[in-house]
Amino acid sequence: MTKSEIAKFIDHTNLNPCATKADIKKLCDEAKEHSFASVCVNPSFVSFAYEELKNSPVKVCTVIGFPLGADTLDNKAASAAVAVDEGADEIDMVVNLALVKEGEWDELTEEIRAVVDAANSVDVVTERKVENAIIKVILETCFLSDNEIVQACRCAEKAGADFVKTSTGFAIVKDSDDRLLPNGATVHAVSLMRQTVGNKMQVKASGGIRTFEDAAAMIDAGATRIGTSSGCAIVGS
Repeated sequence: MTKSEIAKFIDHTNLNPCATKADIKKLCDEAKEHSFASVCVNPSFVSFAYEELKNSPVKVCTVIGFPLGADTLDNKAASAAVAVDEGADEIDMVVNLALVKEGEWDELTEEIRAVVDAANSVDVVTERKVENAIIKVILETCFLSDNEIVQACRCAEKAGADFVKTSTGFAIVKDSDDRLLPNGATVHAVSLMRQTVGNKMQVKASGGIRTFEDAAAMIDAGATRIGTSSGCAIVGS
């Protein structure tokens, strides 16, 4: 795979809480220049990104329940509906990790389905109507066992989501000596997710992917989308 070919896998991302409109305009311009799959921005920038990208094939992606996943089901669903109404094509939602840790799989499925339904049932008032918003389910795999990853993937599939995604990139994981540990995508997690969902869903690798080699390894493991703030570096500019 060449660097230009890998561009179509990339969700070009800026979720910095201090990002400005100038930063997001730059993000959108870069995405158009390199033909990235989407830009991923915080919800407050969805309408701005939509206006910047509406004459291009680049999609607008935003995050819901980010980065902790600890919001209520109703708030997540409402936020997804608003985001689609303002121009989002794709929603990356963080699951409620307490439900995963407690093994509350029916409740987790219900939460994901609520976001899927909300994002696909609103009346979009923008010029380009979104009939089938793409829903990506962020599992935050650095906190999960292999079994929890598998079960959460099955819930996402049952709920009608389109993708499972590894990470927010914002998790804080420490060892017993209080040293920070890796918090992003791993080849192991991506491979496990792909094995679990087969061809029924897509897999997004996100968090800590900064080089062409990193991205290629995730794609080889089964990822069909790469979330990264290093898109331009990956494609070589």
